[in-house]
Parts: sequence; structure tokens; C-alpha cells
Amino acid sequence: MTTESGLAIGQIAREAGCGAASIRYYEQIGLLPRAGRRSGGHRVYGSDDVKRLIFIRRCRDFGFPIDKIRDLLSASADGRPCAEVKGIAEAHLEIVRAKLLELHALERSLDRLVQRCSDTCADGLTQDCTLFDDIAAASPRCCGPSTAAR
Repeated sequence: MTTESGLAIGQIAREAGCGAASIRYYEQIGLLPRAGRRSGGHRVYGSDDVKRLIFIRRCRDFGFPIDKIRDLLSASADGRPCAEVKGIAEAHLEIVRAKLLELHALERSLDRLVQRCSDTCADGLTQDCTLFDDIAAASPRCCGPSTAAR
């Protein structure tokens, strides 16, 4: 489709608060419909595209993975029940809560390491610093489930 009216990629990027590369990527993976083209071949977007991009960006801010954003957009387009969308959000909330538990465990572990350093060697030389030995000796599970194991 060739059209002369609408927003250029730079304009939509500013309005949606994301980069042009993100817009092209979202088009490529199907989160954003393919843009129309001006006679010179430049992409052109409409106000619905701005709204969709803002939604996608905010979903990314909330940490939703691309596949879940796709599910949310699909549910909206298909007019599926709100309970389905709520289920997607609830599942993501559980993931966020699990990550928070991991981060709290990490915080406690680091706090202990830093406190031990402060108590024993903070005014000394690095070769005497307990942090190096304590970090090396720490259990790989000291800070909650490893994200690499997922």
C-alpha cells in the first residue's frame, strides 16, 4: 500500500517513546502491522499504530515477554474474555514475585559479604579482602534459584 499521509517512523518513535529500530523489529515479528509506504518507500504510520506501540512499550516496561504481549494483543483483537487476559497478567505477576524473592535472597547474601568485609578488612589491601574468598566459596544457590538453570 502506498500512502502519503500519516506519521514517519521518527515521528511515531517520538510519540510512542521508543526507537525506530524497535518499531522495525516489532513489525518484523508481527507485533505491529506492516507499515504503509510513501511513494519514496518510507514507512508511514497512523494513530492506531502509536497506541499499539505505546501498549507494547508499556508491556515491555512491566517485563512481559514478547510471546505474552502477542497473546495480549491477540486476545484484544479477537475480543476474548477478560478472564483470559487476567490469567496472562496473573501468571506474569507470579514470575515477578518469584524474581523478587530471588533478589531479596541476593540482597541478604551480598549484605553479609559486605558486612564481613567491613568488619575484617575494609581498611586493608585487596589481597587480604574477604570478599574474594567469600564470593568464590559461596554456594551457587546462595541467592535463590539460578536464572541460568531455567
